[in-house]
Amino acid sequence: MILYPAIDLKDGHCVRLLKGDMSKATVFSDSPAKQARAFQDAGCEWIHLVDLNGAFEGQPVNAAAVEAILSEISVPAQLGGGIRDMATIEMWLTKGISRVILGTVAVEDPDLVRAAAAAFPGQVAVGLDARNGFVATRGWAEETEIEVTDLARKFEDAGIAAIIYTDINRDGAMQGPNTDATAALARATTIPVIASGGVSSLQDLIDLRDCGAPLNGAISGRALYDGALDLKAGLVALA
Repeated sequence: MILYPAIDLKDGHCVRLLKGDMSKATVFSDSPAKQARAFQDAGCEWIHLVDLNGAFEGQPVNAAAVEAILSEISVPAQLGGGIRDMATIEMWLTKGISRVILGTVAVEDPDLVRAAAAAFPGQVAVGLDARNGFVATRGWAEETEIEVTDLARKFEDAGIAAIIYTDINRDGAMQGPNTDATAALARATTIPVIASGGVSSLQDLIDLRDCGAPLNGAISGRALYDGALDLKAGLVALA
């Protein structure tokens, strides 16, 4: 399993939200690029990036911060938030993002997801963000009646590189991930699943590692910044 340290970008800063609420943002760094370099220097194999403003506005907003990060690191980075058309997908991949994460368009325009996955093999992931088991879109502001598992199964044959599954109610709350739901999703699809939301301790990582489902990795943010999760210990546990 891979440990993906998260850098969430809001107004050019590295922040963490509480349960997806933009009004409840804690700033952890004024230099996301330096933070990304620190994660790389600690041994991280990937960096997980989210353009929070972009997720709400439907287009890239923190492009300058993302490009600064890419100039500082040599490990691959995946990016989500405001990526809703082929031109934006191609733009980010050209700039050096290794994998784009498509969330809202997975619901609103699944044909775009399929076309992107075909055009850019191995470089397109789907972000499934759920509240009480149902997919939420547009920066988690809009809820749907689509169950996570049902949406995941629609992309079984699309060539998707990964699914990033986030339990919104756990995100930034330091209450542990929804291990059961994550494991159930991983068993229900052949697409690699990455756990996100609530990973707040070494034990959380161990529980995900040992859940009995073939998880690709886990994303953690606030716990790494707060020191509740020791990055190097987490890397060792998942290795």
